[in-house]
Amino acid sequence: MAFDTPLAGEIWNGKYRFKPVEGHGDDSVEATWDRIATALAEAEPAKTRARWRARFREALDGYRLLPAGRIIAGAGTGRAVTLFNCFVMGTVPDDLSGIFEHLREAALTMQQGGGVGMDFSTVRPAGAPVRGVGADASGPLSFMDVWDAMCRTIMSAGQRRGAMMGCLRIDHPDIEAFIDAKRDPGRLRNFNVSVLVTDAFMAALDADADWPLTFAGKTYRTVRAADLWARLMHATYDAAEPGVIFIDRVNAANNLAHCETISASNPCGEQMLPPYGACLLGSINLARLVARPFEDDAHLDEAALADLTRTAVRMLDNVIDVSRFPLPAQDAEAKSKRRIGLGVTGLADALIFCGARYGSDQAVALTQQWLAAIEREAYRASAELAAEKGPCAAYDAAMLDQPNLLRLDEETRELIRQHGLRNGCLTSIAPTGTTSLLAGNVSSGIEPVFAFDYVRKVLQPDGSRREEAVQDYALTVWKRLRGDEVPLPDTFVSAQTLTPIDHLRMQAAAQGRIDSSISKTINCPEDIAFGAFSDVYVQGYRMGCKGLTTYRPNAITGSVLSVADPEATSALAIEPPPLEPRPQRLSGSTYKIRWPLDAHAVYVTINDIEDGPSGPRPFEIFVNSKNMAHYAWTVALTRMISAVFRRGGDVSFVAEELKAVFDPAGGAWMEGAYTPSIPAAIGEVIARHLDLGDPDERAAHAGRSTAAEAGPGPSSHLACPHCGTPGLLRKEGCDTCLSCGYSRCG
Repeated sequence: MAFDTPLAGEIWNGKYRFKPVEGHGDDSVEATWDRIATALAEAEPAKTRARWRARFREALDGYRLLPAGRIIAGAGTGRAVTLFNCFVMGTVPDDLSGIFEHLREAALTMQQGGGVGMDFSTVRPAGAPVRGVGADASGPLSFMDVWDAMCRTIMSAGQRRGAMMGCLRIDHPDIEAFIDAKRDPGRLRNFNVSVLVTDAFMAALDADADWPLTFAGKTYRTVRAADLWARLMHATYDAAEPGVIFIDRVNAANNLAHCETISASNPCGEQMLPPYGACLLGSINLARLVARPFEDDAHLDEAALADLTRTAVRMLDNVIDVSRFPLPAQDAEAKSKRRIGLGVTGLADALIFCGARYGSDQAVALTQQWLAAIEREAYRASAELAAEKGPCAAYDAAMLDQPNLLRLDEETRELIRQHGLRNGCLTSIAPTGTTSLLAGNVSSGIEPVFAFDYVRKVLQPDGSRREEAVQDYALTVWKRLRGDEVPLPDTFVSAQTLTPIDHLRMQAAAQGRIDSSISKTINCPEDIAFGAFSDVYVQGYRMGCKGLTTYRPNAITGSVLSVADPEATSALAIEPPPLEPRPQRLSGSTYKIRWPLDAHAVYVTINDIEDGPSGPRPFEIFVNSKNMAHYAWTVALTRMISAVFRRGGDVSFVAEELKAVFDPAGGAWMEGAYTPSIPAAIGEVIARHLDLGDPDERAAHAGRSTAAEAGPGPSSHLACPHCGTPGLLRKEGCDTCLSCGYSRCG
């Protein structure tokens, strides 16, 4: 048994290998492919089953076709699990018994391994009267908390973290509370959240108009559209959520618009679905289809791509017939519309092989060319399947007038006219975090490469860790063909070096050839100006994207949130109350506290103001850390201390009060001295900044503002909930660990 990388073997063994308590399981990845091909061929007539099993097995060979993780782990095992990755649940009713019935359905779905998405816009806002019981409604956020608790319970009983998407319309009266909800680091941890933004709202934003917040025909309040947008942008600028779904565009471009309305997505956003809809996913590995990589005549084998696409459509269509479904309504929905989501992975590596820089005109053109070939062959294969097995029950000739079908060539459209379509929708681009690692660490989905090489710490059975080098597939091929000495060409660009417009151009290019949507994260530099960040979303809307997710490396940066217009500042920003007008520019110092018990450093910035002949005095303080668990108390601390500083006078007592704070969980030794808590360490920093204490002590602490000497600097990533290593990246709308391969969605 051979894998391209040790990590691939560990991913297979930990996530996808069938290991029954009794009987024969998978003794190699080839056995896993055999199991999947055999299981999916069972949907074929007996006389052709062997032929299709061989075709399916050939497509899986060499990691050219990667079914979604549910299929790899569950097909042919006989387990009571679903082969569908995610579902959107039914419309949540606005009554207590109905809400809890839908909670039960979500729990049953997650128990079988399916992620769930819900639109909570149908729940009345907080404070609305509940007739008959003489009470006020608690609002959708309170019920989302219940879902969140349920997800933690289901997760604790299973092997995989539950995944949920919570959506709320931009015109719901509780939208502001929804936007701010995930600023609380302890709330809605098992949810991704997205705001359903309408075309009408974007028009109001463009016109600087007011925007009504309504429910059941009643207007509760009216706000300025620009203020609401600023609040949404500040929240995602700070904490990477909520995401944005342009819901009217989703419905306008839906093949099945004649028989369904979409109001939510699956947890990672690539599949917009109607009530009880399901996403059935698979990805073609473009990186494995490039002939003569790095040569002048390097090209993607489009004949092989076409053949693989046609096989993939049939395989995924068969999954519908062999899979279990948690709920009868999900079974009926899937079989009436036979929706599949065929996508790609390894796009960035394929572009590198072909000499195209991600985000360039050449990369955009190749992406459109390759995805157009997949689109064409997928629709032809579905029409031919309809001729052989019958069209899906939801097919209607009116679908030919939908945008996705209007752009097809006339030959393909004629096939559809004659036979209909076996599948109501055919393409989407899903997260491929762990399956791309299984395939030798190819680039994920249509994302750029996140890191070409890094060192992974592997937890051993005895609790120790060993280090293991991990390389991106493109770099591995380069070194195999060119060696270590030849410099890398400028096509080797990573997510951290690209501009937001590079990301946007690639997402928009792909969206133009995809039925449903795309799971992608637009990485933004931590120092991007807020106005430029907000413009990313406006540009994405104008470029035709159906949804957007962004991520800045540092979690919360209070000083960046200081804006000229106080009305545009988020309600939870760290800017202190205006006890004294703040000058446009202040000078100060930033101190780094390397707390030994925390993976992330704490940064303390103290800015000074000139106070006439007395010289500078402290005016404001900011405390920042990538550890979101610190967010609430550091916000409170900075507000209070800054207010004290602005009042002037002797503020030395602040340092002394903080230095006396004792943490009942225990303190830590820092540079030879015992510090009873992180607040005490902050007090020490303030004392140094104010030049308090005796001269000998000050000399001993000189230079301590760069505490990196006490240990390694903080990681730029959050800690993984599975292995604890600070190697968690946000990509394709999912948290993925560089160290152990954990993925929230895969």
